[in-house]
Amino acid sequence: MSEPAPRSQVLRIPALTRVEGETALHLRIHDGTVTETRLAIYEAPRFFEAFLRGRAHTEPPDLTSRICGICPVAYQMSACRAIEDACGITVEGQLAALRRLLYCGEWIESQTLHIHLLHAPDFLGHEDVIGLARAHREHVERGLRLKQTGNAVVELLGGRAIHPVNVRLGGFHRTPTRTELRPLAERLRTALDDAWDTVRWVAGFDFPDAECDADLFALAEADTYAIESGVPTVLPYGEALTPRSFPLRDFCDHVTEVHVPYSTALHSRLDGRRHLTGSLARWAVSGHLLSPTALEAAREAGLGDPPPGRPGPKDTGPGTVCRNPYRSILVRAVEVLYAVEEALRIIDAYEQPGRPYVEVPARAGIGHGATEAPRGLLYHRYALDDSGRITDARLIPPTAQNQGAIEEDLRRIVQAGLDRAEASEAELTHLCERAVRNHDPCISCSAHFLELDVEHIGGSDPSPRG
Repeated sequence: MSEPAPRSQVLRIPALTRVEGETALHLRIHDGTVTETRLAIYEAPRFFEAFLRGRAHTEPPDLTSRICGICPVAYQMSACRAIEDACGITVEGQLAALRRLLYCGEWIESQTLHIHLLHAPDFLGHEDVIGLARAHREHVERGLRLKQTGNAVVELLGGRAIHPVNVRLGGFHRTPTRTELRPLAERLRTALDDAWDTVRWVAGFDFPDAECDADLFALAEADTYAIESGVPTVLPYGEALTPRSFPLRDFCDHVTEVHVPYSTALHSRLDGRRHLTGSLARWAVSGHLLSPTALEAAREAGLGDPPPGRPGPKDTGPGTVCRNPYRSILVRAVEVLYAVEEALRIIDAYEQPGRPYVEVPARAGIGHGATEAPRGLLYHRYALDDSGRITDARLIPPTAQNQGAIEEDLRRIVQAGLDRAEASEAELTHLCERAVRNHDPCISCSAHFLELDVEHIGGSDPSPRG
């Protein structure tokens, strides 16, 4: 009796609708094994790097903020740091503190949006946030309050909540008075209680077992949890908990981008390896520098203690590196709590500076800037001529860096589902949706955004499964 022919299955998800960007998913399953996973971004290239050439050195903060309506501050801050680096200017003191405060506002509103409206329904058995609101109205209302507080921070400092207009090279067009910040501090104190409640709520979710097979990559600062600046730092996968760093000016020597035939987005590799940026990476690299309150929240949530950073005389133990992408929502909740607390700290110590900005005169040079967007490390590089005109621009966003890790997670999670039992199309679709949302890619995804087209190749039964 002859052996049955191997059975191959191609799952094409032609469109991830209601997302920021146009993305499709292609899975190939051969005889019960996932052999190919492709997360294809097929929208037309936007050519930001090309049309930045020839622009004045003062323009990137405003222009690049239009790249993303969810994380405009991240693009503004990375652009400012890169141009200021090229021009030999460092922004310090209260202006630097205000930048961090502005970034805290974006962290609060962006991370809260993901936790409450996009990710939590996956854990609680709801199709979308509408279903979640019917069953758990108080949690959705709390999330909206937190998001509104983050928006209020961005609006006060940035001039408006989306695509802020008050940011400029060297600082701001206008800085707030202490009196103007006082009502914001009152809102943040209320938000601190909401952030604690969010951590406790998320800690009660059921987290499937999983592990992301990728190096963890984030910025690191010597004495604070890195947000608006830092040194690129890698925690390799499968090795001792010893991070390694390199100068920001060498970023493109380590992080290389390649075209893949199925996507208009570039894929990144870190020293030739798959890597992951974002909340899990920040926790592994800089978690020990969170505030005592945030560390207490992390322990209460079951994250334990983070790794201690570089080995030193004060090390108390190895700490816990969290590589489970399902548990990234826990780290995000802790980061919201930290951002609220950090915003309050900055406001309490604030004194309005004498001038809202320092001058950034044009000069020839190459500048590098990197910050921690909610979704991960965002890098900018600009080359300027003598008049300050941009001759070259390079932008490497976190989602492009994370695509390899997302594809590997999709492969592994779908394979685990196939190994447990013969999964239906609906089950495979749900697994894929959850796997993508775990990483909070910079797309406005919502539940049931996948339309599945299944093609069978080989075998005796070409009919769709289900």
